[in-house]
Amino acid sequence: MRFEQLEQFVALGNLRHFRQAAEQTNISTSALTRSIQTLEDEIGCELVKRSTRSVKLTEQGELFLNYCKSTLSELDITRNTIKQSLFGRDQQRVVVGYTAQASSIVPTSCGQFLADFPNVKVEMQLLNEHDLLRKLQLGEIDISVYLESATSLVSDIHLPDQLVLFVAKQHPLATQDSIRRSELAQYPMYGCFSQSKQVQNMLNEAVEGLNKSTNVKIGNISQVIDGLKNSQSFAIASIEHSKVIAQDPELILLKTNKDASHEQIVVQTSHQLGSGSHVSNLLSLIEQTAQKNAVATAVNS
Repeated sequence: MRFEQLEQFVALGNLRHFRQAAEQTNISTSALTRSIQTLEDEIGCELVKRSTRSVKLTEQGELFLNYCKSTLSELDITRNTIKQSLFGRDQQRVVVGYTAQASSIVPTSCGQFLADFPNVKVEMQLLNEHDLLRKLQLGEIDISVYLESATSLVSDIHLPDQLVLFVAKQHPLATQDSIRRSELAQYPMYGCFSQSKQVQNMLNEAVEGLNKSTNVKIGNISQVIDGLKNSQSFAIASIEHSKVIAQDPELILLKTNKDASHEQIVVQTSHQLGSGSHVSNLLSLIEQTAQKNAVATAVNS
C-alpha cells in the first residue's frame, strides 16, 4: 500500500467518479481502477460498489476513506515538522522591512542573497521608521533597516571637498581618527596658494573659519611642505595637491567631517543569530553593501 494509492482513493471518495478522480490524480481511468482493486485485495474486502452511473463506497470503504484522509493529513504535518527541524521556521522565509533612505542597500543585498539561497523566499516591505519598529516588535518582519544621523562623529571641522588639512607624521594630531577645531588652536598654520580663484576664496574662508587669519603663513606647496616638516604647524591646501601630500612619507592627511560618513545604517533583528542561518547571512550582505556605499553600519539583535 503506497501513499499515492491513498491519495487516489480519497479523490475517488470525494468525487465519486472514476474519470474525474483519475484526472485529479494524473493517472488513467484504467490505472485508477487497478489501484482500487489492489487496495481491496490487500485489505480483503470490497471498498467500492460500481455502477454505470455512479460510484458508491461500502461501509468498509467509508471507514477506509476516513483512515486515508487522517493518514495523509498526518503525513503533511510530519513533512513540515521535518523541514522545520532541518532548516528552522524562519529560515525558509525572510521578511525585510526598510525605509526609502535604505533603498540603495536592501534590494541589492537581497538580490545577492537570493543568488546564494534561491530556495529561500525573501519579502521586502518599504515602510516608515515607526512601522518598522512596530512590525519588528510584533514579529511581522525579521529584519529592519533604516538610516540615521551618525552620533560617533567628533570632528566639528567642515571643509569643502576641494580642500584638505595635513601635518607632518610626527605631529601630535597625526594619529587621531578625527580632530576638533579647538585642537588646532594651539598650532601655527600654513596656507597654500591655489591657481584657481574659486578655490583660493575657499581657502581664505576656511582660514577665517579656523580663526587663523591673523597669523597664517602663506606659500606655494613646496614652501608649505618644508615649513611643516620643521615645525608642529598644520596646513591647508587645495585637493589638487593631495597626491603630492599622500606620496610624501613624512606627511599625513588629517580626517575631518568631510571624510567621515554623516549617516549610518541601523539594522535590527529579533532573531537569535547563529552561524550559518539565513538571517545571519542576509545581515552580513546588508553590512557589506553598506560598506561599499561608504555608509557606517550599526547591527542590533
